[in-house]
Amino acid sequence: MATTNFLLQRLTAALAAITSATRTWKVILLLLIVAVGYLALTPAPPASIDTGWDKLNHVLAFTALAFSGYLGLPSSRGRRIFLLLALLGLGGAIELLQLFVPGRASEWGDLFADAIGIACGALIATCVLLLASRKFGN
Repeated sequence: MATTNFLLQRLTAALAAITSATRTWKVILLLLIVAVGYLALTPAPPASIDTGWDKLNHVLAFTALAFSGYLGLPSSRGRRIFLLLALLGLGGAIELLQLFVPGRASEWGDLFADAIGIACGALIATCVLLLASRKFGN
């Protein structure tokens, strides 16, 4: 009986940790969406966070978005596919809105770089989840 109670306590603690981590990743995703939106739609973004190559900026931003979103969602394949498509839609919306921002340009290449970033973020997150499940035996 003591072993069962111990296992239930450990299971409860593990579930609480997973839930709070999921919430944390969701908050990170939301903050990243706000930051990326601001940086993409401001006429003159700060030069201090620019890598010097526009396409790399897109890849890195959308890698971070996909990574945090992937870890913030439950392991439902459908939800994760929806997230990835929604992020691609966000990239497309940004490119359309940039048509109306002085000093900004809309390019298909930027959307392609967003897609590469989304794929990279999902791949990295998948690897992290696989390593975690092997280490902890899930």
